Amino acid sequence: MSTIQTVTGPIDSSELGRTLVHEHVFILNTEHKENYLTDWDEEQQIADAVAKLTELKEIGIDSIMDPTVLGLGRYIPRIKRIAEQIDLNIVVATGLYTYNDVPFQFEYRGPGTLVEMPEPLTEMFVKDITEGIASTGVRAGILKCAIEHQGLTPGVERVMRAVGQAHVQTGAPITVHTNPAAGTGLIAQQVLKEEGVDLSKVIIGHCGDSNDIDYLCKVADNGSMLGMDRFGLDVFNPTGERITTIIELVRRGYVDKITLAHDANCFIDYFSPEHKHAIAPNWNYTHISKDVIPALLDGGVTEEDINTILVTNPRRHFE
Repeated sequence: MSTIQTVTGPIDSSELGRTLVHEHVFILNTEHKENYLTDWDEEQQIADAVAKLTELKEIGIDSIMDPTVLGLGRYIPRIKRIAEQIDLNIVVATGLYTYNDVPFQFEYRGPGTLVEMPEPLTEMFVKDITEGIASTGVRAGILKCAIEHQGLTPGVERVMRAVGQAHVQTGAPITVHTNPAAGTGLIAQQVLKEEGVDLSKVIIGHCGDSNDIDYLCKVADNGSMLGMDRFGLDVFNPTGERITTIIELVRRGYVDKITLAHDANCFIDYFSPEHKHAIAPNWNYTHISKDVIPALLDGGVTEEDINTILVTNPRRHFE
Protein backbone atom coordinates (compact mmCIF):
# COMPACT_ATOMS: atom_id res chain seq x y z
CA MET A 1 0.00 0.00 0.00
CA SER A 2 1.06 3.60 -0.53
CA THR A 3 -0.27 7.12 -0.11
CA ILE A 4 -1.94 8.85 -3.05
CA GLN A 5 -2.46 12.60 -3.12
CA THR A 6 -5.98 13.68 -4.12
CA VAL A 7 -7.50 17.14 -4.38
CA THR A 8 -9.10 16.78 -0.94
CA GLY A 9 -6.06 15.19 0.70
CA PRO A 10 -4.06 11.97 0.88
CA ILE A 11 -5.68 8.55 0.72
CA ASP A 12 -4.32 5.04 0.98
CA SER A 13 -3.99 3.27 -2.36
CA SER A 14 -6.49 0.69 -1.11
CA GLU A 15 -9.12 3.46 -1.13
CA LEU A 16 -8.69 4.22 -4.83
CA GLY A 17 -11.36 1.74 -5.90
CA ARG A 18 -12.69 1.64 -9.46
CA THR A 19 -10.62 4.18 -11.32
CA LEU A 20 -10.76 5.86 -14.72
CA VAL A 21 -7.15 6.81 -15.39
CA HIS A 22 -7.52 9.67 -17.89
CA GLU A 23 -10.42 12.09 -17.43
CA HIS A 24 -10.30 15.87 -17.52
CA VAL A 25 -12.69 18.04 -15.54
CA PHE A 26 -12.08 21.31 -17.41
CA ILE A 27 -9.95 22.03 -20.46
CA LEU A 28 -10.17 25.79 -20.44
CA ASN A 29 -7.53 28.35 -21.36
CA THR A 30 -7.73 31.28 -18.94
CA GLU A 31 -6.65 33.90 -21.48
CA HIS A 32 -9.30 32.69 -23.91
CA LYS A 33 -11.97 32.56 -21.20
CA GLU A 34 -11.25 36.04 -19.88
CA ASN A 35 -11.18 37.66 -23.30
CA TYR A 36 -13.65 35.78 -25.44
CA LEU A 37 -16.04 33.55 -23.49
CA THR A 38 -18.39 36.39 -22.69
CA ASP A 39 -21.19 34.08 -21.57
CA TRP A 40 -19.07 32.09 -19.11
CA ASP A 41 -20.94 31.38 -15.85
CA GLU A 42 -18.48 30.04 -13.27
CA GLU A 43 -21.08 28.95 -10.73
CA GLN A 44 -23.20 27.18 -13.33
CA GLN A 45 -20.17 25.37 -14.75
CA ILE A 46 -19.09 24.22 -11.29
CA ALA A 47 -22.60 22.99 -10.54
CA ASP A 48 -22.66 21.11 -13.84
CA ALA A 49 -19.32 19.44 -13.07
CA VAL A 50 -20.52 18.46 -9.59
CA ALA A 51 -23.63 16.86 -11.10
CA LYS A 52 -21.68 14.93 -13.76
CA LEU A 53 -19.06 13.65 -11.33
CA THR A 54 -21.71 12.76 -8.76
CA GLU A 55 -23.45 10.65 -11.40
CA LEU A 56 -20.14 8.95 -12.16
CA LYS A 57 -19.78 8.00 -8.50
CA GLU A 58 -23.37 6.76 -8.37
CA ILE A 59 -22.75 4.30 -11.22
CA GLY A 60 -19.76 2.77 -9.48
CA ILE A 61 -16.60 4.74 -10.22
CA ASP A 62 -14.62 5.81 -7.15
CA SER A 63 -11.70 7.82 -8.56
CA ILE A 64 -10.47 9.64 -11.63
CA MET A 65 -7.01 10.74 -12.62
CA ASP A 66 -7.10 14.21 -14.21
CA PRO A 67 -4.00 14.85 -16.38
CA THR A 68 -4.80 18.52 -17.04
CA VAL A 69 -1.48 20.36 -16.88
CA LEU A 70 0.07 23.58 -18.19
CA GLY A 71 -0.98 23.90 -21.81
CA LEU A 72 -4.43 22.45 -21.12
CA GLY A 73 -5.68 25.11 -18.71
CA ARG A 74 -5.10 23.59 -15.27
CA TYR A 75 -6.76 25.77 -12.61
CA ILE A 76 -6.77 23.99 -9.26
CA PRO A 77 -8.98 26.43 -7.25
CA ARG A 78 -11.93 25.50 -9.49
CA ILE A 79 -11.18 21.78 -9.24
CA LYS A 80 -10.85 22.08 -5.47
CA ARG A 81 -14.30 23.66 -5.16
CA ILE A 82 -15.76 20.79 -7.17
CA ALA A 83 -13.91 18.05 -5.29
CA GLU A 84 -15.14 19.37 -1.95
CA GLN A 85 -18.74 18.81 -3.08
CA ILE A 86 -18.45 15.24 -4.35
CA ASP A 87 -17.67 11.79 -2.99
CA LEU A 88 -15.20 10.93 -5.76
CA ASN A 89 -11.41 11.03 -5.58
CA ILE A 90 -9.68 13.32 -8.10
CA VAL A 91 -5.93 12.89 -8.58
CA VAL A 92 -4.47 15.89 -10.41
CA ALA A 93 -1.27 16.16 -12.42
CA THR A 94 1.77 18.28 -12.94
CA GLY A 95 3.68 18.50 -16.17
CA LEU A 96 3.44 20.36 -19.46
CA TYR A 97 1.43 19.64 -22.60
CA THR A 98 3.06 20.49 -25.91
CA TYR A 99 3.49 18.81 -29.29
CA ASN A 100 6.34 21.09 -30.35
CA ASP A 101 8.02 23.86 -28.35
CA VAL A 102 8.21 24.77 -24.70
CA PRO A 103 6.26 27.92 -23.73
CA PHE A 104 8.17 31.19 -23.90
CA GLN A 105 8.36 31.26 -20.09
CA PHE A 106 10.97 28.49 -20.44
CA GLU A 107 12.42 29.13 -23.90
CA TYR A 108 15.34 31.21 -22.60
CA ARG A 109 15.85 29.61 -19.17
CA GLY A 110 17.39 26.21 -18.60
CA PRO A 111 20.28 24.03 -19.72
CA GLY A 112 21.81 25.25 -22.98
CA THR A 113 19.64 28.38 -23.17
CA LEU A 114 20.31 32.13 -22.89
CA VAL A 115 20.05 31.93 -19.10
CA GLU A 116 22.06 28.82 -18.24
CA MET A 117 20.57 27.17 -15.16
CA PRO A 118 19.28 23.81 -13.91
CA GLU A 119 16.06 22.69 -15.60
CA PRO A 120 13.28 24.90 -14.14
CA LEU A 121 10.62 22.49 -15.38
CA THR A 122 11.94 19.70 -13.19
CA GLU A 123 12.04 21.99 -10.17
CA MET A 124 8.48 23.14 -10.86
CA PHE A 125 7.10 19.62 -11.26
CA VAL A 126 8.82 18.39 -8.09
CA LYS A 127 7.44 21.32 -6.11
CA ASP A 128 3.90 20.62 -7.30
CA ILE A 129 4.26 17.04 -6.05
CA THR A 130 6.11 17.59 -2.78
CA GLU A 131 4.81 20.97 -1.59
CA GLY A 132 1.64 21.72 -3.52
CA ILE A 133 0.36 23.62 -6.53
CA ALA A 134 0.56 27.40 -6.06
CA SER A 135 -1.17 28.31 -2.79
CA THR A 136 -3.98 25.75 -3.06
CA GLY A 137 -2.57 23.17 -0.69
CA VAL A 138 -3.29 20.54 -3.35
CA ARG A 139 -0.40 18.26 -4.27
CA ALA A 140 -0.12 16.66 -7.69
CA GLY A 141 -0.30 12.87 -7.66
CA ILE A 142 0.84 12.15 -11.22
CA LEU A 143 3.08 13.55 -13.96
CA LYS A 144 2.03 14.24 -17.55
CA CYS A 145 3.80 14.90 -20.85
CA ALA A 146 2.96 14.44 -24.54
CA ILE A 147 4.47 13.28 -27.81
CA GLU A 148 2.34 13.51 -30.95
CA HIS A 149 2.91 12.71 -34.64
CA GLN A 150 5.50 15.53 -34.78
CA GLY A 151 7.74 13.19 -32.80
CA LEU A 152 10.57 14.03 -30.44
CA THR A 153 10.98 17.74 -31.11
CA PRO A 154 13.50 19.58 -28.91
CA GLY A 155 10.68 21.04 -26.82
CA VAL A 156 8.90 17.72 -26.39
CA GLU A 157 12.13 16.00 -25.42
CA ARG A 158 12.97 18.69 -22.90
CA VAL A 159 9.58 18.36 -21.19
CA MET A 160 9.70 14.57 -21.26
CA ARG A 161 13.14 14.43 -19.69
CA ALA A 162 12.03 16.89 -17.00
CA VAL A 163 9.04 14.66 -16.26
CA GLY A 164 11.36 11.66 -16.08
CA GLN A 165 13.67 13.47 -13.69
CA ALA A 166 10.75 14.51 -11.48
CA HIS A 167 9.57 10.90 -11.38
CA VAL A 168 12.99 9.70 -10.27
CA GLN A 169 13.07 12.32 -7.50
CA THR A 170 9.50 11.79 -6.25
CA GLY A 171 8.28 8.38 -7.38
CA ALA A 172 5.13 9.93 -8.86
CA PRO A 173 3.76 7.85 -11.75
CA ILE A 174 3.55 9.19 -15.30
CA THR A 175 0.89 9.45 -17.99
CA VAL A 176 1.99 10.22 -21.55
CA HIS A 177 -0.24 11.49 -24.35
CA THR A 178 0.89 9.54 -27.43
CA ASN A 179 -0.07 8.92 -31.03
CA PRO A 180 -0.05 5.15 -31.61
CA ALA A 181 -0.33 5.51 -35.38
CA ALA A 182 3.07 7.26 -35.28
CA GLY A 183 4.47 4.81 -32.74
CA THR A 184 5.30 7.58 -30.30
CA GLY A 185 4.58 5.45 -27.24
CA LEU A 186 7.75 3.49 -27.94
CA ILE A 187 9.74 6.72 -28.32
CA ALA A 188 8.42 7.97 -24.99
CA GLN A 189 9.39 4.74 -23.28
CA GLN A 190 12.94 5.00 -24.62
CA VAL A 191 13.43 8.59 -23.47
CA LEU A 192 11.91 8.00 -20.05
CA LYS A 193 14.01 4.86 -19.60
CA GLU A 194 17.14 6.89 -20.37
CA GLU A 195 16.17 9.18 -17.45
CA GLY A 196 15.92 6.21 -15.09
CA VAL A 197 12.13 5.92 -15.07
CA ASP A 198 10.53 2.67 -13.95
CA LEU A 199 8.41 1.97 -17.04
CA SER A 200 5.94 -0.03 -14.97
CA LYS A 201 4.93 3.33 -13.48
CA VAL A 202 4.06 4.76 -16.91
CA ILE A 203 0.68 4.70 -18.65
CA ILE A 204 1.11 5.12 -22.39
CA GLY A 205 -1.99 7.13 -23.15
CA HIS A 206 -4.37 6.80 -26.10
CA CYS A 207 -3.29 3.27 -26.97
CA GLY A 208 -6.99 2.59 -27.48
CA ASP A 209 -6.86 4.64 -30.68
CA SER A 210 -5.01 1.70 -32.25
CA ASN A 211 -6.01 -1.84 -33.14
CA ASP A 212 -2.43 -2.78 -34.00
CA ILE A 213 -2.02 -5.64 -31.55
CA ASP A 214 1.68 -6.07 -32.29
CA TYR A 215 2.37 -2.42 -31.40
CA LEU A 216 0.28 -2.61 -28.24
CA CYS A 217 2.04 -5.78 -27.13
CA LYS A 218 5.45 -4.15 -27.66
CA VAL A 219 4.44 -1.25 -25.43
CA ALA A 220 3.12 -3.61 -22.77
CA ASP A 221 6.14 -5.92 -23.00
CA ASN A 222 8.36 -2.91 -22.27
CA GLY A 223 6.64 -2.73 -18.90
CA SER A 224 4.11 0.08 -19.23
CA MET A 225 0.35 0.00 -18.97
CA LEU A 226 -1.85 0.62 -21.98
CA GLY A 227 -4.17 3.61 -21.76
CA MET A 228 -7.32 2.39 -23.52
CA ASP A 229 -8.66 5.77 -22.62
CA ARG A 230 -10.69 7.44 -25.37
CA PHE A 231 -13.97 5.58 -25.26
CA GLY A 232 -16.63 7.75 -26.88
CA LEU A 233 -14.18 9.38 -29.29
CA ASP A 234 -15.27 7.20 -32.18
CA VAL A 235 -13.72 9.68 -34.62
CA PHE A 236 -10.36 8.19 -33.63
CA ASN A 237 -11.45 4.56 -33.34
CA PRO A 238 -15.00 3.15 -33.19
CA THR A 239 -16.15 1.74 -29.87
CA GLY A 240 -16.74 -1.72 -31.30
CA GLU A 241 -13.17 -1.97 -32.56
CA ARG A 242 -11.79 -0.67 -29.27
CA ILE A 243 -13.71 -3.40 -27.44
CA THR A 244 -12.55 -6.13 -29.85
CA THR A 245 -8.94 -5.05 -29.32
CA ILE A 246 -9.25 -5.22 -25.53
CA ILE A 247 -10.85 -8.66 -25.72
CA GLU A 248 -7.92 -9.87 -27.83
CA LEU A 249 -5.38 -8.36 -25.43
CA VAL A 250 -7.08 -10.11 -22.51
CA ARG A 251 -7.08 -13.38 -24.49
CA ARG A 252 -3.31 -12.98 -25.02
CA GLY A 253 -2.70 -12.53 -21.30
CA TYR A 254 -2.32 -8.75 -21.06
CA VAL A 255 -5.20 -8.03 -18.67
CA ASP A 256 -2.71 -6.70 -16.09
CA LYS A 257 -1.54 -4.05 -18.58
CA ILE A 258 -4.92 -2.52 -19.47
CA THR A 259 -6.47 0.65 -18.07
CA LEU A 260 -9.70 2.37 -19.10
CA ALA A 261 -11.00 5.94 -19.46
CA HIS A 262 -12.81 8.28 -21.83
CA ASP A 263 -10.48 11.32 -21.94
CA ALA A 264 -13.76 13.16 -21.39
CA ASN A 265 -14.47 16.47 -19.67
CA CYS A 266 -17.20 18.64 -18.21
CA PHE A 267 -16.20 21.51 -20.47
CA ILE A 268 -13.66 21.95 -23.26
CA ASP A 269 -13.04 25.22 -25.08
CA TYR A 270 -11.89 23.57 -28.32
CA PHE A 271 -15.45 23.72 -29.69
CA SER A 272 -18.98 24.48 -28.56
CA PRO A 273 -21.00 21.99 -26.47
CA GLU A 274 -23.29 21.53 -29.47
CA HIS A 275 -20.41 20.67 -31.80
CA LYS A 276 -18.90 18.40 -29.15
CA HIS A 277 -22.12 16.38 -28.90
CA ALA A 278 -22.55 16.22 -32.66
CA ILE A 279 -19.00 14.96 -33.20
CA ALA A 280 -18.93 12.48 -30.30
CA PRO A 281 -22.36 11.86 -28.72
CA ASN A 282 -21.05 9.12 -26.41
CA TRP A 283 -18.04 11.10 -25.19
CA ASN A 284 -18.99 11.37 -21.52
CA TYR A 285 -18.03 9.92 -18.16
CA THR A 286 -20.70 7.18 -18.11
CA HIS A 287 -20.08 5.45 -21.45
CA ILE A 288 -17.66 2.84 -20.05
CA SER A 289 -19.90 1.86 -17.14
CA LYS A 290 -23.13 1.78 -19.13
CA ASP A 291 -21.98 0.47 -22.51
CA VAL A 292 -18.37 -0.70 -22.66
CA ILE A 293 -18.19 -3.00 -19.62
CA PRO A 294 -21.37 -4.90 -20.59
CA ALA A 295 -19.94 -5.34 -24.10
CA LEU A 296 -16.64 -6.61 -22.73
CA LEU A 297 -18.48 -9.10 -20.52
CA ASP A 298 -20.55 -10.26 -23.49
CA GLY A 299 -17.28 -10.78 -25.38
CA GLY A 300 -15.86 -13.14 -22.77
CA VAL A 301 -13.99 -10.79 -20.46
CA THR A 302 -14.74 -11.88 -16.89
CA GLU A 303 -15.82 -9.86 -13.86
CA GLU A 304 -12.42 -10.68 -12.36
CA ASP A 305 -10.76 -9.20 -15.44
CA ILE A 306 -12.85 -6.03 -15.12
CA ASN A 307 -11.81 -5.72 -11.48
CA THR A 308 -8.15 -6.10 -12.50
CA ILE A 309 -8.50 -3.41 -15.16
CA LEU A 310 -10.45 -0.89 -13.08
CA VAL A 311 -9.11 -1.52 -9.56
CA THR A 312 -5.90 -3.54 -9.42
CA ASN A 313 -4.03 -1.94 -12.32
CA PRO A 314 -4.61 1.72 -11.33
CA ARG A 315 -3.72 0.89 -7.74
CA ARG A 316 -0.51 -0.87 -8.84
CA HIS A 317 0.37 2.26 -10.85
CA PHE A 318 0.94 4.03 -7.52
CA GLU A 319 2.36 1.18 -5.42
